[in-house]
Amino acid sequence: MSLTNPLGDLPITDPQAMRALAHPVRLAALSFLQRNGPATATRLAPEVGATPSVTSWHLRHLASFGLVADADPDEVPGDRRQRWWKAVARGFRIEAGDSPESRAAAEVLGLQMINAARDQVDEWVDHTAAALPLEWRRAASMSNTLVRLTPDEVRALDQQINQLLSPYVMRAVRPADAAPVRVLRHFLPEPGDQP
Repeated sequence: MSLTNPLGDLPITDPQAMRALAHPVRLAALSFLQRNGPATATRLAPEVGATPSVTSWHLRHLASFGLVADADPDEVPGDRRQRWWKAVARGFRIEAGDSPESRAAAEVLGLQMINAARDQVDEWVDHTAAALPLEWRRAASMSNTLVRLTPDEVRALDQQINQLLSPYVMRAVRPADAAPVRVLRHFLPEPGDQP
């Protein structure tokens, strides 16, 4: 595995792929497959707010960009008459190029990802947090820290965080008491005394 990508994330560099993934149904479908493993369009439909046929169309569109693929027969339960889909990677990273098209596509996908993150936080606050055992409520943490960094330092900090997360993301065997924990990170440069 490349040290520049310790989490096994798929780099998305194609502006068309970025625009394709910026659709809310497609982003929700890919996110579900990354979290839960293979699923059919019928199983995904209620999760993404679309009919099974529309969901199937969106999955085929994602497949055309290499973001999802047919699941291997040994990865799916029971009935193999339905088409099962899987995410090709555990996560993805937007890597915009210098062209205006690439920057615009990255911005559209980035905004959709921010909206999805807001929805995840709202869902956690409104429904999940109150139902968690006390030990998990105490383990949850949020912060908002202003740090003065150079662009190179931001990239280095992101890489260091990836290195810290990597052993937990990539482990083959997880502890019996492990549960899914969503880690949301945003590096948002602010206006101010920038050179």
